[in-house]
Amino acid sequence: MPRNCRAVHLKDPFPAPEPEPVDGCDVCAALVRQRTEARAIGDKTTVVDCNVELSRHPHAKGES
Repeated sequence: MPRNCRAVHLKDPFPAPEPEPVDGCDVCAALVRQRTEARAIGDKTTVVDCNVELSRHPHAKGES
């Protein structure tokens, strides 16, 4: 019997804020550029990957 249903796409009810880059960090700046370019072409997977890398990128104590 054929199915008469379509996929359901639910939005995240509590979207996490995107991680912010640390001023003066070249790695953070590169990830933000990559994230911006990915978002512009609709590449959500790369946007999420960049956010994960930004949130896990270590900085020396005293940097914020």
